[in-house]
Amino acid sequence: MAEHTLRFLFRHRQRLHGNRAFAAVFDAKLRKTAGPITVCGKPNGLDYCRLGLSVPRRVGSAVARGRVKRRLREAFRLSQHDWPTGYDLVVVVRPHKLQPVAEYQRLLGGALQRVHKLVTESRGGGDTQSEPKP
Repeated sequence: MAEHTLRFLFRHRQRLHGNRAFAAVFDAKLRKTAGPITVCGKPNGLDYCRLGLSVPRRVGSAVARGRVKRRLREAFRLSQHDWPTGYDLVVVVRPHKLQPVAEYQRLLGGALQRVHKLVTESRGGGDTQSEPKP
C-alpha cells in the first residue's frame, strides 16, 4: 500500500481571487480576531482552504506589506494540513511589528479553529467540514 505524503505547496487554486470572492467571505460575517490579524471565513465546499490577504497601506510601506504577506502565505502553506479544510479565508491585517512565521501560524490556526467552531455550532453540531488532522 502506497503511503500518502503531505505536500506543503501553495498553489494558484488555493488563492482567493477577485472582488466577488472577497465580498462573499466578508458578507458571511464569520470573523475572529487574533492579535494583529482578523480571519474572515466562509465554507467553500471544497476539500482545501483558499486564502486571500488584505493588507492596507496603514500597515506600512510596500516593502513592509510585502513582508507581512509573504510570512502569512508561508504560515498558511506550512500549517494547512493541520487545520479544518473547506473554507475560503480572508486575513485582514492591522498595523503591528513584523512577527516570525511561527507566530503567524499560531494566530491563523487559533482564529481558524474559532471560525470553524462558529460554523459547526450554527449547523446544530452537524459537522460536514473535515476535522484537523492529528
